[in-house]
Amino acid sequence: MRDQEDVSTVIIERETGGGAGSFLLGALVGAGLALLFAPRSGEETRQELEQKARDLKMSAEERVREAQRQLEERLDEARAGVQSRVDNVREAVESGRRAASEARHELEDRLDRSKAAYRAGVEAARSAAKEPAEEEADGEE
Repeated sequence: MRDQEDVSTVIIERETGGGAGSFLLGALVGAGLALLFAPRSGEETRQELEQKARDLKMSAEERVREAQRQLEERLDEARAGVQSRVDNVREAVESGRRAASEARHELEDRLDRSKAAYRAGVEAARSAAKEPAEEEADGEE
C-alpha cells in the first residue's frame, strides 16, 4: 500500500542561442537612450543616431560576411574530407578488383596446368598399359 501518489514531473528546458541578438538589442537601446539624454541639440542627436546606425549596419554586415566566409571554409574542408574518403574507397574497390582478377587468372592458369598434367598422366598410363599388351601379343605369335 502506498502512502503517496505517483506524480509525474515534466521538465522543459529551452536552449538559447549565443545571446548575440539580445546583446545587439540591448546595445541599440542603450545607445539610443544615451543619445536622447545627451546635452545636444536635436539635429546633432539625429545626425549622431544616423551615424551610429550606419556604423552598426556596417559592423553587422562585416560580421555576416565573416560568418559566411568561415562557413564556406568549413564547407570546403568538409567537401575535401568527403572527397578524400570517396577517393580512398574507390582506390580500395579498384585494388580489390585487380587482386580478384589476378587471383582468377592465376587460378585459371593453375587449373589449366593441372588439366594438362592430368591428361599427360592419363596418356602415360594408357601408353604403359598398351606396351605390355603389345608385348604379350608379339610373344604369342
